[in-house]
Amino acid sequence: MKYLNPKADLTFKRVFGQHPDLVMSLLNALLPLKQGEEITEIEYLPSEMIPKNPLRKYSIVDVRCKDKKGRQFLVEMQMLWSPEFYQRVLFNASKAYVRQLKTGETYELLQPIYSLNLVNDVFEPKLDGYYHHYELVHVEHSDKVIDGLQLIFVELPKFTPHTYSEKRMHVLWLRYLTEIDEYTRQVPEELLSVPEISKALSELEESAFSDEQLAGYEHFWDGISVEKTIYNSAIRKGLAEGKAKGLAEGLAEGEAKGIAKGIAKGIAEGEAKGKFEALRQTAANMKRMGMDVADIVKCTELSIEEIQKL
Repeated sequence: MKYLNPKADLTFKRVFGQHPDLVMSLLNALLPLKQGEEITEIEYLPSEMIPKNPLRKYSIVDVRCKDKKGRQFLVEMQMLWSPEFYQRVLFNASKAYVRQLKTGETYELLQPIYSLNLVNDVFEPKLDGYYHHYELVHVEHSDKVIDGLQLIFVELPKFTPHTYSEKRMHVLWLRYLTEIDEYTRQVPEELLSVPEISKALSELEESAFSDEQLAGYEHFWDGISVEKTIYNSAIRKGLAEGKAKGLAEGLAEGEAKGIAKGIAKGIAEGEAKGKFEALRQTAANMKRMGMDVADIVKCTELSIEEIQKL
């Protein structure tokens, strides 16, 4: 059996954008929901939150839905990461939050927005964990939370099931997203034994797609490669320009410091030489007055040899 990668546009939307039971299972497994807050029913919403960016045409796949309580869930698969994604995710979640109310309606009607961002890239290399949950909290009292926006980012490349103790379905869904691809020939029994995961796997079977769909699938990955190349080239160019600028500024600063150091050294040496000449003149006058050499040494701190030469 040959499978396709679940992270592609074609497959991700097929699995999670057409099967409410599967996206509900994914959300209940990965979202920080408390007991009693589980999602039991959803309806899909139009995927209209992603801006048309030619440089990010392929790297973002999204599915939007809401449950019977009115809570909205924005699910995104981000193939490439760039720093502005934080702001874009916050903007989209905030826009969804604001759009809940019609003119004249009260704020009590507002329901939480959950933004689940599955990222096929490492964007927090200094942090050990792969799961990052953001919410509005009191700076000094983290137990004080303003409900409204819940932003969750999952760094898929960091995920390792044997090193993280979590809910079983949490681990299994992340294994599904990270272990299944075109090279998979045998699916682990742990995944096949779960009805939701098994169903999601059947949606990835290559034989279930038409030739046209498979061509689009290949085109998606080609687009990802192009976007990654463009982005990495821009990063390298920026680093090179920054390095060149830093080197030029460093040389200029070093030259300036060198000049300043030379001036300071000259002044110091001049002052020392002037002081020495003054002491020699004083010693010569004292010697002409017939003062003992030992007394002259005490007064000027010149050596006996230096005084004898006068």
